[in-house]
Amino acid sequence: MTSQYLTRRSEIETYFDRTAVGAWEKLTSDAPVSGVRARVRAGRDAMRSTLLSYLPDDLQGVTILDAGCGTGALAVAAATRGAKVTAIDLSPQLVEVARERLPKGLDITFLSGDMLDPKLGAFDYIVAMDSIIHYRTSDMINIISGLSKMATKGMMFSFPPRTIPLAVLWGVGKLFPRGDKSPAIEPQPPKALRADLSKIENFKLGRNYRVATGFYISEAQELVRA
Repeated sequence: MTSQYLTRRSEIETYFDRTAVGAWEKLTSDAPVSGVRARVRAGRDAMRSTLLSYLPDDLQGVTILDAGCGTGALAVAAATRGAKVTAIDLSPQLVEVARERLPKGLDITFLSGDMLDPKLGAFDYIVAMDSIIHYRTSDMINIISGLSKMATKGMMFSFPPRTIPLAVLWGVGKLFPRGDKSPAIEPQPPKALRADLSKIENFKLGRNYRVATGFYISEAQELVRA
């Protein structure tokens, strides 16, 4: 991977593991939130449901990699449906929160590390929700291409589409220094991104769906092994 990718990966790890773990622990819980956070939570819930809907109804014995699992909500939902889930995130702190929240009776392998680690092995499906949104287009394509080599049936992920509302929010964010040092999201032109995705060997484009709840604007994309 490029030095640009490695630098951004380090920024993401530092932010989520040291700066934002408390905020994300609250955002992904049932604790009351208001305003922007409430809309972001609603958007993330809708995106999670969308990505999960792209998986088969019967997940008994199906292997899934939750790439960028955060506090584990998607992994738990898939495991509840019978999937054998491995969930990985750059942030050991968020992974620890996920382990603490794991319902009794579910068996999920939680790991901290790089989602592209070849030692993870192969999976029927790979899901990456909001975990590659901070990377520039070239690195995003490289990440998805790398993950595709680990997926035997398909993969699905989310990305921020380059829309006028999102461009405005992104531009405003660029004007003001961020005290929390959070890495900026990188909006992607959907048509151009899909053109690049269609070149990934042995995969074809599947379903897509846009979720927009105020400050949360994200698009789900499915890739299916051809």
